Amino acid sequence: MNTVQATDYHDIVQVEEPRISPNGERVAFVRKDPDDEQSYEATVYVVPVGGDEPRQFTVAEGVDSQPRWSPSGDRLAFVSTRGADDDRPQLWVMPTDGGEARQVTDVAGGVSELTWSPDGRRIAFVQSSTDEDREEERDISLGDEEYEPEPPDPRVIDRKVYRAGENYFDGRWSHVYVTDLDAEDGGDGADADGEAVERLTDGEYNHMCPEWADADTLYYGVKRTGDPDDNIVVDVVKHDLDGGETSTLFQTTCWHPRLAATEDGRVAYAYTPEENATLQQTELKVFDSATGETTTPTATLDRTVSIEIAPQWGPSEEDLFFATPDEGTVPIWRVPGDESEDPQRVVEDGHVSNMSVGENAVAFARSEWDHPGDVFVSTLRGAESNRLTRVNREYLDDRAVCQPEEFWFEGGDGAEVQGWLLTPPNFDPDESYPLAVEIHGGPHSMWSTSHTMWHEFQLLAARGYVVFWSNPRGSTGYGEEFMAALGEGKWGTVATEDVLAGVDEVESRDYVDEDNTFVTGGSYGGYMTSWLVGHTDRFEAAVSQRGVYDLNSFYGSTDAFKLIEWDFDTTPLEDPEFLWEQSPTAFASEVETPTLLIHSDDDYRVPVNNAEMLYLLYKKNDVETRLVRYPREGHELSRSGEPGHVVDRLERIVRWFDGYSEYHDVPKALERGDDGLSATEDEEREGEEDKDEQDDSDE
Repeated sequence: MNTVQATDYHDIVQVEEPRISPNGERVAFVRKDPDDEQSYEATVYVVPVGGDEPRQFTVAEGVDSQPRWSPSGDRLAFVSTRGADDDRPQLWVMPTDGGEARQVTDVAGGVSELTWSPDGRRIAFVQSSTDEDREEERDISLGDEEYEPEPPDPRVIDRKVYRAGENYFDGRWSHVYVTDLDAEDGGDGADADGEAVERLTDGEYNHMCPEWADADTLYYGVKRTGDPDDNIVVDVVKHDLDGGETSTLFQTTCWHPRLAATEDGRVAYAYTPEENATLQQTELKVFDSATGETTTPTATLDRTVSIEIAPQWGPSEEDLFFATPDEGTVPIWRVPGDESEDPQRVVEDGHVSNMSVGENAVAFARSEWDHPGDVFVSTLRGAESNRLTRVNREYLDDRAVCQPEEFWFEGGDGAEVQGWLLTPPNFDPDESYPLAVEIHGGPHSMWSTSHTMWHEFQLLAARGYVVFWSNPRGSTGYGEEFMAALGEGKWGTVATEDVLAGVDEVESRDYVDEDNTFVTGGSYGGYMTSWLVGHTDRFEAAVSQRGVYDLNSFYGSTDAFKLIEWDFDTTPLEDPEFLWEQSPTAFASEVETPTLLIHSDDDYRVPVNNAEMLYLLYKKNDVETRLVRYPREGHELSRSGEPGHVVDRLERIVRWFDGYSEYHDVPKALERGDDGLSATEDEEREGEEDKDEQDDSDE
C-alpha cells in the first residue's frame, strides 16, 4: 500500500456547500478537484438521500459554487465563472428535471450570498461595486460593454481598512441586489428600462447577509456606525420590497451577522460583545419583531458559535441549528429559539464544515481522521446518520492512513490541554522516531484530527515523523476562560507553557527521539514557531509560515488591527515598547535553530513585510534560514492556494526537516538546490519528452 505524498494533493477531492432539497430527497454539493498547477475545477453534483452514486449536475466549465434549491425544488441557482474572461462569478439558474443552465446576471462586481424569495420569484444577492459602476449601471448589466477594470494609478487610500484577502477594495462597497426571474423569463417583473436586476442599497457602506422573511420582506446587515472600519457594529435592516421602505430593526456587534429569519418576524443573529471582542465568545440571539424581545438560546452553552457555518431555522421555525468548535470536533446543535431548553447535539463526531437543514433531515459536510471530507445526512434530532458520498474512495483504498491517538495533558497553571499523536505507517514501538510539532493559527481557533490539516499531518507521518498537535490555551472549543487566557499580551508566554508541556509528554515515550524534534505553524502558529526558537534551542529545525513577527508593523499593515487592540490592550502609539517585547523579532539575536520562512506575496492579513524583517535579522545573526515567497497567493495558501503551490509548500517543509534529521540521509535544503521538488522534476521530464519528440521528428 502506498503512503501519503505531497503530490497526492492533485488527487484529493474536496466537498463543499451541501444543500438539501425542499422535499428532502436529494443533496446538492460542490465537488472541487485540482485541475492543473494553478487552478481548480469546481462542479455541482447531486446525490440522493436514499442511496446511489452522486451524479454531475453542472458542466465542468469554470468554478461553480453556492448551489441553492428554489423553494419548490424545480430549479437550482448557483454561482459560476463559466464563460467569463475573468474571475467575476455570475448567477445561473438550471431546471432540476433536465435542461440547460441559464445565465441570469452579467454584472461588474460578481455575485455572492444567494438567497431565494419564499415564492421562488426572486433571488437576492450581494455584489461589490464602485460609485462609477453604479452611476454607469454596470452593477445592473454590462450589456455589450467590454469591461476590464484597471487598478488605480496612483492608488489613493482614505480608509483605515483598504484591502483584505488578496485584494484592494479600490472604492468598492458591497450592496444588496434582487433579480426578478419573471422579468428574465419575459414576464412583467422588469422595470421601465427592462432590467431584471435591482439594487436595494446605496452609499459608502458594506451591506451583507440578505435573508428573506416573506416574499416581500428582506433583512440584511449594514456597517454604518461611526467609522465602520474601526468597530464591529452592524445594523440589521428590514426592507419592504413592495413599498421600498427600510427600517433598522436592531444593532448587533459581531464579525458577520449570519441572519436567519422566520416568516413571522423572528430573526436569529450572531452577537459578540464588543469590548475585547477577540477574547469573547459569540452567542446566538433571536429578536422577535412582534414583541421587541430578544432571547439568547446559547446562553447556557460555554462554547463560541461558529460564524463560518450559518445558523438555520428548522422546518417548524421553532428550533435553531448551529455549529460550534467543541474539544477537537465541530458538532451541529439544535436549540429552541425561545430559550425553553438547553442546546442538544444533533451531530457529534468529526469536523463539520457546512450544513443545510431540510424538512426531515440535516445535510452536512464532515471530515474525520480517515477521510478528508464527504457529504452526510442526519435526522433532525440526530437519531440516525448516513454517509452519502465517498469521493476519495479510490485514493484512500490505496493509501496507508494512520489513526491519531487523542490524549490530555497538564499545561501551564494546571490547565487541561487536548492533544493528538500520529505515528508513521508500519509503526514499531520498539523503534525510535523524530517528532514534528504543529501549532495552529488564530490564535482563537481549534484543530481537530481532520479538516484542512488532514493531508499535512498524514504526509509528515508517512515521511517517518511522529506528529504532535494540540489546542493550547487561547483556542476555542474549551470555554470562554480557556479562550481568553491569551489576553493582556500573553500570546507567547501562555501557549509556550502548553505546547512545551505537550512536547515533554510526547518525548517521554520511548519511541520518540527527543534529540530530533521539529516545529512548524502558520499565522499565529508562525508567531509561536518563531517565538519558541527565540526562547529555546530544543528544536533541531523550524518552519515558520505566514507569521506575525513584528506586532508594531503588523498593526499598521493588516485588516485585523483590532486583534492587537483587544488581545494586547494597547496600540503602537500607546506602548510600542511592550509590543516590541512581545514580538518574535525582538529575540532574533537569540535564535540558533535553522528556520525556513514561508510567506505569500499577496497576504493582506499578515503582510509579507513581517517575514522580510525576520529574515533579514536571521541572516544578520547567521541563522541558517531561507525565505520562500509565493506569488499570486494570500493568507489562505495552505488551504486554497494554487495546487502547484500547495504541493511545493508541503515538499519544502518536509525537505527542511529531513535535512536536519538523523533519520533521513539527505543534504540540508540549503544544499539541495531544487532536488526533491516535484515541480522541477516535472519540468525536467517535460523537457526530456520534448527533446525525444524533437529527435524523433529529426529522424
